[in-house]
Amino acid sequence: MNPQQLLKKQIESQIKRIKKAERERPTLLSQTIYIGTLGLVMVLPIVGGAYLGHWLDSLVTGYSTRWTLSLLFGGVVLGVFNVYFLIKDG
Repeated sequence: MNPQQLLKKQIESQIKRIKKAERERPTLLSQTIYIGTLGLVMVLPIVGGAYLGHWLDSLVTGYSTRWTLSLLFGGVVLGVFNVYFLIKDG
């Protein structure tokens, strides 16, 4: 195969790759949904931990924030792991 044919083949391959990338480019709607999903998987464990902790603290007589703060921190950690794994797999 001469150099001209090799160059022509490489250029055609690159053109096909560029056209395929343009067809598969994510839309604004799909990017918005992805960002919204990231937000939900981060926020839901935090809010759930805060509510569960508040409920557990309300069962204890006197003023206590031990469960609320512990489960709030646990929700933050879980939310960060959720986002990490969602980005890693996506």
